[in-house]
Amino acid sequence: MITKSTKIIKNALAATRFVSFVSFVLFVISVRSASSATCESIAALSLPNAKVTAAQQVAPGAFTPPGPTGPAPPVYAKLPSFCRVTATLTPSTDSDIKIEVWLPSSAWNGKFQAVGNGGWNGNIPYAALANAVLAGYATAGTDTGHVGNSASFAFGHPEKVIDFGYRAVHEMTVKAKSIVDAFYGSMPTLSIWNGCSQGGRQGVTAAVRYPTDFDGIVVGAPAVNFLNLHAGRVALNRSVNATPAGVIPAVKYPLIHQAVLAACDAKDGVADGVLENPGACAFDPKVLQCSAYEDSTCLSAAQVESATKMYAGAKHPDTKALVLPGLAPGAELGWNVLGNTQPLSLAVDAFKYVFMKDRTWDASRFNAGVDIDVALASDPDDALGSTNADLRPFFARGGKLLMYHGWSDPQVTPYNTINFFHKVLATQGGAGLGTSMQLYMVPGMNHCAGGPGTDVFDKVGALEEWIKTGSAPARIEAAHYTNGVVDRTRPLCPLGQVARWSGTGSTDDAANFACVASTVAGR
Repeated sequence: MITKSTKIIKNALAATRFVSFVSFVLFVISVRSASSATCESIAALSLPNAKVTAAQQVAPGAFTPPGPTGPAPPVYAKLPSFCRVTATLTPSTDSDIKIEVWLPSSAWNGKFQAVGNGGWNGNIPYAALANAVLAGYATAGTDTGHVGNSASFAFGHPEKVIDFGYRAVHEMTVKAKSIVDAFYGSMPTLSIWNGCSQGGRQGVTAAVRYPTDFDGIVVGAPAVNFLNLHAGRVALNRSVNATPAGVIPAVKYPLIHQAVLAACDAKDGVADGVLENPGACAFDPKVLQCSAYEDSTCLSAAQVESATKMYAGAKHPDTKALVLPGLAPGAELGWNVLGNTQPLSLAVDAFKYVFMKDRTWDASRFNAGVDIDVALASDPDDALGSTNADLRPFFARGGKLLMYHGWSDPQVTPYNTINFFHKVLATQGGAGLGTSMQLYMVPGMNHCAGGPGTDVFDKVGALEEWIKTGSAPARIEAAHYTNGVVDRTRPLCPLGQVARWSGTGSTDDAANFACVASTVAGR
């Protein structure tokens, strides 16, 4: 029999359980509210040696890059709503590092992707930020501490040189992760670097100096051996333009290129205007030497010598040590980058503001026997040089390094990357190939993109799959677009393999190609 007191007790217990349940729900709601922040509230976030200067919600498709710009990349119109955070970092008294952190308002994938720069940097890489947000990542980019694509910032500012060399990227990464944590209430589950050219050098340097910053690093055409690149670019340029007779007019570049294709294109089984393995092409420019008078269909003896130098690279005139490896066969249409009558401005800037520390310096004063030594000795701490190939601490914690380089790159020679790749392997005693690091050469691709090769592929997706499975991709599917339409696909193969057609099916379909062993040596 249920007594009145029993009913009272049961009702009391039920009421207690209800109150407890309500309290639990309110607790969960409060925790969830505390675990994330509004975009605007990030402006009040306190960070060491940094100041958040703005935090604004950007509506879908409403982002416009600041400053004068040309036609906006179409990716901006596709952007979802995101929180745009800007900050200034001051790790030294002479630092003025601008960063931006973009945070998707919804559908965040829980990951962080930092993006790299190009040339002498000096600008936030907005298009790269947009692509990362579009893929669901929280992302960050920096101007590395100065404005403009010039090395003039380095003159008399050693701290800014350190910022450019490595500190800006590290400080950005640390601060960006704190901002991600404050906004979402949790740190990213995976941190990735994605950059090409200067961005490639930045990624390699991050792995060497700060092995815990990233779990995976994608680097394309990395400008490692940075001092050698600039010294060698000027040395090669001055050598091929030493006399008026040796100058190769740009109108003759297609002549040389077509001769290379005639000699080597069909060797990979498909005559398609792309060399799958330029390292196996033993083209000799002498086949184009004029038998009598020079005209548009041949090269003079002096021009043959200059063409040979473009493939051979630059050596120190006294020690004969290789300063810069030459360009690969197939890159001839871009020879104006290094072979033009004046050296690449990026390299001239290096001499003016970093090597010689003389604003009036110009290439007419270049003395290879002296100036190469001055250039290579100008960075004893390797802040800019990025010659250190010891990535063992990064690999020891499970880090993955995915490298790629276009064979037809006319600016950063692909052999610079191949040689560095072998150097990294050597520091590990040959271990780690396919588990910690891998290099994919891209036939027919120019500097980071462009050219007749298949230059569009999901680099970050390939890296994430590698992190998930523990093994580097056996091949990466890549595409070539013409007027926005895919007209060719091919597999990109790990270094030491090349894509070989099966003999049946379309030669524009990657499914009809297999990656087969083939020797590709460095220079």
